[in-house]
Amino acid sequence: MNALRTRQSLEEVHHSIDATQAKTGWRRYFLFAGPAFLVAVGYMDPGNWATDIAGGSKYGYSLIWVLLMSNLIAILLQTLSARLGVVRGRDLAQASRETYPPVINFSLWVLAEIAIAACDLAEVIGLAIGLNLLFGLPLVWGVVFAIYDTLVILYLQRKGMRYIEILILSMVALIGAAFFVELFFAKPAIGEIALGFIPHLKDNGALYIAIGIIGATVMPHNLYLHSSLVQTRRSNRDKEGIATAIKYNVIDSSVALNIAFFVNVSILVLAAAVFFKNGLNDVAEIQDAYKLLAPLLGHKAAPILFAVALIASGQSSTITGTLAGQIVMEGYLDLRIAPWLRRLITRLLAITPTLLVIYFFGESKLSALLILSQVILSLQLGFAVIPLIQFVSDKEKMGEFVISRIIKFFAWLSAFIILGLNFKLVWDALSDWQEQLSNHMWVFNFIILPVVIFTSSLLAYILWCAVFSQKWRKKEDTKLPHGKAEDIPLIVKKQYHRIAICIDFSDSDIKAITEGVSHGTKDTEYFLLHIVETAGARAMGDQIQDYETHEDSKQLKLYGHKLREQGYHVAERLGFGDPKKEIPFIAEQISAELLVIGQHGHRGIMDMIFGETISVVRHNAKCPVLVV
Repeated sequence: MNALRTRQSLEEVHHSIDATQAKTGWRRYFLFAGPAFLVAVGYMDPGNWATDIAGGSKYGYSLIWVLLMSNLIAILLQTLSARLGVVRGRDLAQASRETYPPVINFSLWVLAEIAIAACDLAEVIGLAIGLNLLFGLPLVWGVVFAIYDTLVILYLQRKGMRYIEILILSMVALIGAAFFVELFFAKPAIGEIALGFIPHLKDNGALYIAIGIIGATVMPHNLYLHSSLVQTRRSNRDKEGIATAIKYNVIDSSVALNIAFFVNVSILVLAAAVFFKNGLNDVAEIQDAYKLLAPLLGHKAAPILFAVALIASGQSSTITGTLAGQIVMEGYLDLRIAPWLRRLITRLLAITPTLLVIYFFGESKLSALLILSQVILSLQLGFAVIPLIQFVSDKEKMGEFVISRIIKFFAWLSAFIILGLNFKLVWDALSDWQEQLSNHMWVFNFIILPVVIFTSSLLAYILWCAVFSQKWRKKEDTKLPHGKAEDIPLIVKKQYHRIAICIDFSDSDIKAITEGVSHGTKDTEYFLLHIVETAGARAMGDQIQDYETHEDSKQLKLYGHKLREQGYHVAERLGFGDPKKEIPFIAEQISAELLVIGQHGHRGIMDMIFGETISVVRHNAKCPVLVV
């Protein structure tokens, strides 16, 4: 396991907004509101437009249920992502780095970068198409122009998070207003829209578009982003403060993502009402949709609103890609580079395939590339969703804020729906590729198949870790006398002013420390006690300088250092001799108000021998003794 990170997620804006000021509900909500809206714009980017237009024109209203299912899954997963950031103070990439081996983290980082590039690809294409439709700018130049939005994003980030959020809210309002007017022009059939909420798929083509819709709606990079953005709010770190932050982030996610749902439904309904209704079932191109809106709706403003909303969605979504790229690279690799360079790398990864497609296949293939990018996003989802569920289900790290069984059930149900649809898509694609590459089987056998096997194995590994992580978690080998100090989870404060916590370097340490610290506050003085009980220690006392004493002192200080990193006042005390006598003596010496002792970890006859310590200490100690 990697060492605890000291760098904060998006540290230039970390805790930059004080959410502790307002006491009333609405004012407090507005202080917490914002992160989910930055996430929500990713749910209404040009990639969504491509899949929604393709689905609506070819299958009418029948895929509305896919949008509803995707939105419900999105709300659930984004609230889990926010919970991870609020409770543990870690974004998803940081939590992964602290959990998985380096080779797994590197692989997950590569896949996350592919997902971000695929998302950015959609934004680049959307901006280029929007500029082309409004001003006649060639698509190639529109793609190149997309590089320069880096400067705008960097400027806003230096100004502060609220400026970015205000810009995003303005863009969202513009997109929503544009489609409200479009629907007024289109006059869709309400009864047919209602039937679209009944789940069904007409053919494999509908499945492909449905998976694209899921990929366009539930975006993997948004899970990394949300777990970081919620940390821009500074809130109280006690039980009530954490619960309040979780509550308002759930509200923020529900409001923002339902607005995104309205936009996505509007696009699909518009395509169904205008194109499907008129027998135009193959309108997969955004440019074709733009050209057909005016003659079919009979209003010249319709295509202009469409193009303006497209540019707004692309530009607002590009901010999320920038921030997510920074979070992923810093979280997985602990590597921080200049923001302008990070943004340039992300954008070049998106621009390059776009220019290649335009050059080799022509501009008419850009919409197909858009839909493909959303399918790629969907295929990456499992590699972000499964670790997220694992982390928020970990009672040791999440404490009393671990998710409930019912939430865990629906989270896993969502994950398996995504994995099941992806498995079906990959299986069908492999069958098609094997047939198409019958004369070039080396491509299938030595390129495509190894990639599929590797990613499937990686997915199986993280799924195994998520399901069996608590039961089968492998302990690190150590040659230290009592074992290695373990990571300490986020701790909730309570009462007491001087608390002594007994340490024996066993599995019970974390429980004892967590329970002990939870009974105090950041102003409490904590004392970590360990008794060296070797024969030499019993004979020589604190004059003993053997290997075990040295290592025990070193490990005890490591625990103290980790607690001080969380802002607690900690001192370490090493005793020598009989624990039954030394523990009460030291507790009285330091005027401890509470003495916390963990389980000794012995079984059978050893339990009878070592278990006597707790009983004697409880009788000899002059302060309350809490046995964990």
